[in-house]
Amino acid sequence: MQSESTWSEALPCLADVFNVSGNLFVSFILSANIDNMPRKTPTDLNSPSFLFLATLVSVALWFIPYYWIAVYPWRLFVTFVHEGGHVLATLLTGGEVERMEIYFDASGDTYSRGGIPLLIASAGYLSSSACGAMLLAASRRGDQSRRILTISAIIILVLTAVFTHNTFSLIAGFAMTCLLSFAVISASMKITCFLANFLAVQCCLNAFFDLRTLYRISATGQPSDAETMERLTFIPAVFWAGFWIVLSLFLLLVGLRRYVRNGRG
Repeated sequence: MQSESTWSEALPCLADVFNVSGNLFVSFILSANIDNMPRKTPTDLNSPSFLFLATLVSVALWFIPYYWIAVYPWRLFVTFVHEGGHVLATLLTGGEVERMEIYFDASGDTYSRGGIPLLIASAGYLSSSACGAMLLAASRRGDQSRRILTISAIIILVLTAVFTHNTFSLIAGFAMTCLLSFAVISASMKITCFLANFLAVQCCLNAFFDLRTLYRISATGQPSDAETMERLTFIPAVFWAGFWIVLSLFLLLVGLRRYVRNGRG
């Protein structure tokens, strides 16, 4: 349980993070002079250059000091999706969700009763990977970018309003909903295309990196979804971590294949 002093220190930092992140994206857009480019046709909006640019920016951010500030909101998005997967699996298997909590370090917990534990424990990492693959496939259609961001905002809003109760989760969820909604309402089609592709790239990368971290800690006995699966099945946690990595890569390949097909259509 987090102390009140921890929250009082963390909440101002969260506001600064969202502020800095927003400024970085605005600076990037202005420096790229996107709105002064020749007007794009709907076909141009389907160009893979948006995915290439989003990937290039994601990689470039790794070499910038304090890069995590720029991607922090998107890291929280993946955590919401991960915990949302546990929530959905609980409800679909007849269980009851007590609450969902997101923490300042972008980790999270979902507390539930009943349901099918095997499916619930597996749903988190697979949901993140599946979400990344679906975002990747859908982002090729430039005319769908606003819809992608709108649906993402709705998912975060529902998870926040219905299942979260702790202060940080509420602030982070509503702030992220506002950020996505602002992009949908105010940004041009070119900018929303870039953001949809950037969200897809960030979701895929974070899902994979989370699984890589899980694989590394699986042999240590630290609490995790893989450790939960080990207790339920008596199969080593490292096996489940590796199994989820394979499934994650498969989903990524499916998403890429669909991305190419959408470009041809």
